[in-house]
Amino acid sequence: MAHPRVKLNLAWLFIVLSTVMVFSILVKLGFWQLERAQYKAAWQQELTARQSSSVLSYTDLLNHPQDEPLTGYKLQVAVTPKSSNIFLLDNQVYNGRVGYLAYQALQVSDIQPWLLVELGFVAASLDRSQLPQVRPISSPLNLQGRVYQKQLNPMSSELMAEEGQPTRMQNLNLPQLAQLIGQPLATAVLQPNNLDNAYPHPWQPIPLSSQKHHGYAVQWFSMALVFAILMGYLLFRKLKKSDREQSNKAIANDR
Repeated sequence: MAHPRVKLNLAWLFIVLSTVMVFSILVKLGFWQLERAQYKAAWQQELTARQSSSVLSYTDLLNHPQDEPLTGYKLQVAVTPKSSNIFLLDNQVYNGRVGYLAYQALQVSDIQPWLLVELGFVAASLDRSQLPQVRPISSPLNLQGRVYQKQLNPMSSELMAEEGQPTRMQNLNLPQLAQLIGQPLATAVLQPNNLDNAYPHPWQPIPLSSQKHHGYAVQWFSMALVFAILMGYLLFRKLKKSDREQSNKAIANDR
């Protein structure tokens, strides 16, 4: 049977190792947030530069390197509506209101992929079964605006399109949407700035700013510091208690 002192030492060894592990995790999370902040700051600079760059043609867009994101580039393109079908991206929030982003797939030419165009944000009804009616583009137009690519959530990226018109979908999965409409689609979505409708166009290419990540980093580092101080205080109290017990034993043995 293990000696009580051995059990006590093993218990404190476990506590110390757990403390070091938790502290290391908290610090690592803080540095990870700093890395994300640096990445977001560089990405914001890149987006600003793209807004100042020349306007892309549709051919330029299609020939863009696939490993380089397209978000933020300006595009000018002539489109023709071959279908009036509307697609509603669910679970969108704009100015505190819950609703949908409405889209329409439009033809550019007979030999090129179609282009998905954002018609704008539409507020949702309190009744989920009632979908908003969105006015589609019904005649050829020359559109201009900026393009974006939404990042797919690895945990849930399926289109999950419902039947009927307009068609409600849960994710902007362009390959699956292309299969649904039976037409190839460009890998980016156009958010036009010259559509004659009243729907707003939210623009948030960076969900969390670099300042947000800096704030989260401070929180993680603060938690690590508080945790270290707390565990250090508990260890100090334990050592002081152990010293007192040793002193009392020595006094008792001297009597």
